[in-house]
Amino acid sequence: MKRWKLTCLFFLATLAASADEVPFTVKENLFDQSDASTLGLQTAKGAETFTVFAPTTATDQFSNGVVMTAFKGDLYCMWQSSATDEDASDTWVAYSRSEDGGNTWSEPMPLCATISDGYCSSGGWIATEDELIGFINTWPSSLSDGGGYTRYVSSTDGLSWTSLADVTMASGETLDGIFEQDPHVLPNGRIVGAAHFQPGLHVCPIYTDDPTGKTGWRKGKFNYTDKGTQSRELEPSLFYKQDGTLVMIFRDQNSTYYKLASASSDNGETWSDAVLTGFPDSRSKQSAGNLTDGKPFIASNPVTNKLRIPLVLTLSSDGGDTFDEAWLLRSQDDIQDLRYSGKAKRAGYHYPKSLVAGNYIYVAYATNKEDVQYTRVPLSSVTGISRVTQNEKQSIRVGEDRKISVSLTDGPTAQVEVYTAGGVLIRRALLNADGVIDLSSAPRGTFIVRVRCDGKTFSKVIVI
Repeated sequence: MKRWKLTCLFFLATLAASADEVPFTVKENLFDQSDASTLGLQTAKGAETFTVFAPTTATDQFSNGVVMTAFKGDLYCMWQSSATDEDASDTWVAYSRSEDGGNTWSEPMPLCATISDGYCSSGGWIATEDELIGFINTWPSSLSDGGGYTRYVSSTDGLSWTSLADVTMASGETLDGIFEQDPHVLPNGRIVGAAHFQPGLHVCPIYTDDPTGKTGWRKGKFNYTDKGTQSRELEPSLFYKQDGTLVMIFRDQNSTYYKLASASSDNGETWSDAVLTGFPDSRSKQSAGNLTDGKPFIASNPVTNKLRIPLVLTLSSDGGDTFDEAWLLRSQDDIQDLRYSGKAKRAGYHYPKSLVAGNYIYVAYATNKEDVQYTRVPLSSVTGISRVTQNEKQSIRVGEDRKISVSLTDGPTAQVEVYTAGGVLIRRALLNADGVIDLSSAPRGTFIVRVRCDGKTFSKVIVI
């Protein structure tokens, strides 16, 4: 007991010593760790869970690394699949498509078949207006320290795919690292993510200005903590704060069961040293990002042990300084039984990754490492955003004189805010039907216009 107390005191002292450097804080007692099923949280209003794939005796029975995206009006989901065991030599990358908003899904199709030397796993998506790119992490068996490199396939219709090709750095060399599954496209168009580089798995933030993510990747300046064949910091995700700061959160391989975090104020080119936060974590992958209204979120298992239950969506109402709101997505009470045995399989909602599209946030995961599932929550439940039509988005106009006007159809006035691509508020005005916001004195670039009118909120990215 005395040893436990000393350990806790040391941990708390470490947190306190670095409090001025921690990129964000967590509301006290937000998660009730004594309630293993729900953490004392309420289920998000309107939350629904869907199954993309469920195993049978006639199919593969291991699934993990589930990632969703949206492309040309359809939803796509990829994951790694194998007969029984995690990272087995028969592993292949499967994907499925839904043409009805996620209610029904196609049978699994191959995005990357089984390879002869090692195996492949899911690396995530980037979707442009015209092209869907799927990233394939390739793990050669010949690498004694583990690790691998990243390749991609692409498609213009979601069915016919190019041959595998190497993802490349700005130097033209292959990205010799395992790609983290949720590269983030910032409002200014830059893509920021992370990869775990050879030898072994040593994490580093990466960024590119290639909108497809196929080329041009550069390493951010980041000091990881070396643990031999891997870094202490692993499997990160990120969000941006209201002032434009990027925050990357990491799984901590030192088993503190709290997240590590690092920050960048220059669009991902340089990063602070990762420090412990007060955010609980089951030592698993997580997913972070920003909702349509800019609100930062984290989807994870915020528990101080290895059990990846429950699954929770946590949000920050002050732009990313404090996470103070949390909603239950899946609990201990509604998890299905583990039906088939296999290496590294256990109960839980494993490796969540998120997608914000249309009127929902989708959180995808592998339940018990066998069922491919996702839970979606209406944005109106967590942001106050009502259903937004394309016509409403088109009501935001930018004239040649660089003045923004809004066609008001739902009310006599609208609150209009203009943010830089990094999320910094530069203009705010209450407009009537004839009002405009003048950006003629602002530097040219990419901006986010956010309109609140008659209980609805909608945004549009503009370039001037």
